Amino acid sequence: MASNPPKLKIEITSNERLKNLKDHFEAKFGESPLFYACAPGRVNLIGEHIDYCGYSVLPMAIEQNILAAVSVNNSGTIQLANTNPQYQDFKVSCSEDIVIDRENPKWYYYFLCGVKGIQEKFGIGRLAGMSCVVDGTIPPSSGLSSSSALVCCSGLLTMEANQKSLSKVDLAEICTKSERYIGTEGGGMDQSISFLAEKGTAKLIEFQPLRATDVQLPDGAVFVISNCCVEMNKAASSHYNIRVVECRIATKMLAQARGLDPSRLMKLSQVQTELKASLEEMLALVDEVLHPEPYSCEEICKVLGISTEQMCTELLSANTQHVTNFKLHQRAKHVYGEAERVMRFKSICDAGAAGSIALLGELMNQSHASCRDQYECSCPELDRLVDICLKSGAVGSRLTGAGWGGCAVSMVTSEKAASFLRAVRDAYYTPDPCRAAMEQQSLFVTKPAGGAAVLLEE
Repeated sequence: MASNPPKLKIEITSNERLKNLKDHFEAKFGESPLFYACAPGRVNLIGEHIDYCGYSVLPMAIEQNILAAVSVNNSGTIQLANTNPQYQDFKVSCSEDIVIDRENPKWYYYFLCGVKGIQEKFGIGRLAGMSCVVDGTIPPSSGLSSSSALVCCSGLLTMEANQKSLSKVDLAEICTKSERYIGTEGGGMDQSISFLAEKGTAKLIEFQPLRATDVQLPDGAVFVISNCCVEMNKAASSHYNIRVVECRIATKMLAQARGLDPSRLMKLSQVQTELKASLEEMLALVDEVLHPEPYSCEEICKVLGISTEQMCTELLSANTQHVTNFKLHQRAKHVYGEAERVMRFKSICDAGAAGSIALLGELMNQSHASCRDQYECSCPELDRLVDICLKSGAVGSRLTGAGWGGCAVSMVTSEKAASFLRAVRDAYYTPDPCRAAMEQQSLFVTKPAGGAAVLLEE
């Protein structure tokens, strides 16, 4: 069932983390915060790299989040600081145009994405002055959406500081668009779950229109996050955007082959809708139309009847202009197959039948194999970690997030959780001193958490 997400403003009693953040804020700015804002990270249970193709995904928010303390003033500046000393302070004038450097994706540029999104939504000429201290418990570049959580937190607190009001759905859509200022062409899953999450339930997130439906996960199973300790910053590399582009080109090639107008179709889901076909039929169409060998720019231009210049301006993004080969068959096969797995995962959860844990685990395993082999968004460390998780007793295990590093999510029966954690720790973390040092924040059981909110101290 679809449900109304909890309120955006919540009164809370102080806790140790909030107190430490408040102390840090007062030491930095010499005043107390007016309010706090938080936005959670997320783990995607199934549905990887298909949100930007228009397909539904199935994430849940995690308890790790971005938390910011904020004061509003007439200083004419936005001052940013971070509790982590490795992230430097930043200051920007409220009267200047906000400039985001795509070539240099520092933490404060993600923050400014959210600010800019709200400013443009409301046409605010001069933003309220703000002082902010940000604290994060989501491991960065781990595939748990720390960057999107920061954008969402920033958008939310900018709205509040400037006395504006938006729904959670509107905020999710604005933050999805505004994160593209830093060069990441995401599809909206991360921002949507960050705002629409509810404690105790995963969500099926659908797009156009954006909506979230509760998915009750089976009793008797827990989800464990394990970080392979290889970092991947989506905005700092072109891997992610290359996949977006390959899916865009595959869309147009399939449309052309079936007599549709390729110029007005951008997402693989749109081809399915236009053809009124099933996902199974789309998988067959991919095999029929697209060859497994990589496509060259010349072949793509010839089939679509476009010039090389048109391809560069209309199909490629800023950081994919250098790409000369495109694996269209493999990418489309993954997307249609993964979209089908999402719907099967939800159906199994909804049915709640005996044996559902094993069925869900098998879907997770199929998803990882497709991410590894068809989408090629895994890495050797992630593959090894997933293998260790399965050998340690997981029913299913897969990479989560963009990939090329970051985390695996494993479904484990409740009675095996303790022995699973021990076995993964012994096999993957303890033998390596660097991983051993990161183990505490890299291996943990998670449960569905609530969504972004403005927090007011009672």
